[in-house]
Amino acid sequence: MIKPEFLLASLVVVLIPGTGVVYTITTGLTLKWRASIVAAIGCTLGIIPHILASILGLSALLNISAQVFSVLKWTGAIYLLYLAWTMWREAGTFEINKKSTETSVAQIIIKAIAINLLNPKLTLFFFAFLPLFVSKNSPSPTVEMIMLSAVFMGITFIVFAVYGILASGISAYLMNSSKAIKRLQQVFAVILAGFAVKLALSEK
Repeated sequence: MIKPEFLLASLVVVLIPGTGVVYTITTGLTLKWRASIVAAIGCTLGIIPHILASILGLSALLNISAQVFSVLKWTGAIYLLYLAWTMWREAGTFEINKKSTETSVAQIIIKAIAINLLNPKLTLFFFAFLPLFVSKNSPSPTVEMIMLSAVFMGITFIVFAVYGILASGISAYLMNSSKAIKRLQQVFAVILAGFAVKLALSEK
């Protein structure tokens, strides 16, 4: 069963403005909502190789011992705290480039896939993120991680698509309210840090 904490943490992580979010929003601003949905699909597909690499590596490690599980869990919590700190430090630097030259579906989806596929930080992220939500006594950690990954991908697509669809309507707000965006990023940072601490101290 998927834990509510995973759904909330995933939502917070996906909502964080990153390269995929910026590209999807930019596509929505310049090429309208249909193109932004294509970008959202591409960005979601781009995380699959990172998820697979993480699951394969984690499955091998989790089968070694319970101590390894604990180490991964604490390592993941520390990494999420680092992400929260980085997010807080970089709050207010979120920018959107209005210029775009991609016009075809193929061009949009290829670039969207490449944006996430060529980001090595995503593999490290999933390597740290997934163990936090795998039940300690799970009969099949691999199956559980696959389920968690599928849910994460679903959340990614939905959030990115919504970002893109709303981009045109809120373009003026995004361009002119940098202070509000900074506060929003800081709120995300605090929430993410809170989840990291809570999950690291939980029993399973």
